[in-house]
Amino acid sequence: MPSPLKYNSSYNKLTDEERALLDINKSSIADFVEQSSAISDVPYATRNAHAKSYIVAKGEFILRQDIPEKIRPFFDREKYDLTIRLSHAHPKILRGQKEIPAYGFAIKLQDEGGKLIVNYPLVNFPLFPINSVSTFLKLFTSVNRFFVKKWSSFSLILQILRVIPSTLTVSFIKNSIQLWARRNDFFLSFDYHSVGVYRLGDYMMKIRLSPKSVDRHFGKKLKTKEALQQYLADYDFTADIMIQLCYNLEDQPINKLNVEWKNSPFIKIGELKIKKNALLDPAACENELLSFNPFESHPFFQPVGKLQKLRDEAYKVSMQTRLKINTLLKYK
Repeated sequence: MPSPLKYNSSYNKLTDEERALLDINKSSIADFVEQSSAISDVPYATRNAHAKSYIVAKGEFILRQDIPEKIRPFFDREKYDLTIRLSHAHPKILRGQKEIPAYGFAIKLQDEGGKLIVNYPLVNFPLFPINSVSTFLKLFTSVNRFFVKKWSSFSLILQILRVIPSTLTVSFIKNSIQLWARRNDFFLSFDYHSVGVYRLGDYMMKIRLSPKSVDRHFGKKLKTKEALQQYLADYDFTADIMIQLCYNLEDQPINKLNVEWKNSPFIKIGELKIKKNALLDPAACENELLSFNPFESHPFFQPVGKLQKLRDEAYKVSMQTRLKINTLLKYK
């Protein structure tokens, strides 16, 4: 096996045009969050993506005992505490509607003193349909303005059409078909992915969470939140945590997120566990205000790539706006 490719900050560098578009996007994020209570009809400001919390729970990350030597230096303990948020990707909290299975599995890993080590927001689709930073920022800004300013859907449709060419890869089409075939499956039966790339010290990696022994037909007649609450009240949940390392940019591209990595085997580094009855109240103020910004992580675990770089300022704007409004509302 060749040596992993080393991290370089040049993978994250934005152009002047991209930075200008990011400033416009940040303004649209603040506008969305300020109006989000009315958009979702709730008594608090929401996130501008993954607005709906299904559950928040406590969990554990248990390190594999025979973890490869090149990975062990980044973990100095055998077990870490987790805070986990399960969510839906839509920016608006939908009620009484059939939801597409666009799910989020966000992980906050802490030491025994509660100090944050890393945030990993994972999703159940391994690819991202956009490689161009400019295209993504224009689309995301159009989505925010569609909800806030009630703009005509024409502008949003135009931006969506510009995304379509990058969805026509073999990887993207294959995974889209697989997701559609599993559209009615239970939330905890899906694999969850980092989509983008993260540092592992000087190395670069992608992450996958793979559930163990979960019936994909569980809670078929229940709403998603009810099914999750019932499952985690009656059963422990366990998932393997695996990583892929980047060895060369042709097979494992950093800034091309619409294709799967190849020729990089998955390495199991440990297990995630949620014990039954470990649920917290997702509507409690301290839980609704949880931040899973991956740029708040230790430098050795931070995101890599241009699209990932956008998350830093976007998360901060969203969090600062939510915190300000929800504190003023004395949300409980």
